[in-house]
Amino acid sequence: MSDALRIVVISPDLDVCDPEDTHAFNQAERSRSLRICLLENGFNLIAVLPADVFLQERLRQLQPDLIIVDAESEARDALEHVVMATRDERRPIVMFTNDSDASNARAAVAAGVSAYIVAGLSSERIRPILDVAMARFQHEQQLRQELAATRSELHELSTELKDRKVIDRAKGLLMQRQQLSEEAAYAKLRKTAMDKNLKLVDVAQRMLDVVDLLG
Repeated sequence: MSDALRIVVISPDLDVCDPEDTHAFNQAERSRSLRICLLENGFNLIAVLPADVFLQERLRQLQPDLIIVDAESEARDALEHVVMATRDERRPIVMFTNDSDASNARAAVAAGVSAYIVAGLSSERIRPILDVAMARFQHEQQLRQELAATRSELHELSTELKDRKVIDRAKGLLMQRQQLSEEAAYAKLRKTAMDKNLKLVDVAQRMLDVVDLLG
C-alpha cells in the first residue's frame, strides 16, 4: 500500500539566497533529506509545494493520498495553510519539524495532523511513520462516518416521531368532529394525500393549520 501512495510535500523554497543565513541553509538541507528518504523508500513523491494561497487549488488538481508538512520556524503558518486547503477534502497530514514544543504538537493534532514527528528524518523511520499515519487517518475517517450515520439515523427518528404526532393529532380531530373510528380517520387522511399527491404528514399539517386558523 505504501508504494502506491501519492505524496505531496509542503516545504519552503530550497534556494538559499544568503550564504550567511544558517537557519535557511539548515532547513533546506532538512527538506532535501526528507525527499531523499521518501525516494529511497520507494514512495511516489508527486510534487513539492509552498504553503501559500494557491495550495488548495494545487492539491485539488494533484489529489494526493497523503500530505507531508516540512517546517520549522514557519510551522504554524504552513500548517494553517494546509488545514485550510484540506478542510473540504480531508487527507492524512504528517508534520516533520524540529519544534519540540508540546503545546504546538497538541495544536497540530487538534487541527487534523495525523502524525507530528520531531527530528524524525532517518530513512528507516519514514515508512512506519507514514503507514501509521495512514492507518490512524483511515480509522478516524471511519469513526466520522459512523458518527455521521448515527446522527442521520437520530434525525430521521426525530422527524418520524414529529410526523407521527402531527398525523395522530389530525386523526384525533377527524375522529372527534366527524365521529370516525381511528381506522376510518386514518384512511380518510391517506386517501386525501393520495388524491392530492401529497405526503400524509403534509395533509395532516394543513388540516391542523386550518383548524388553528378558524379556531
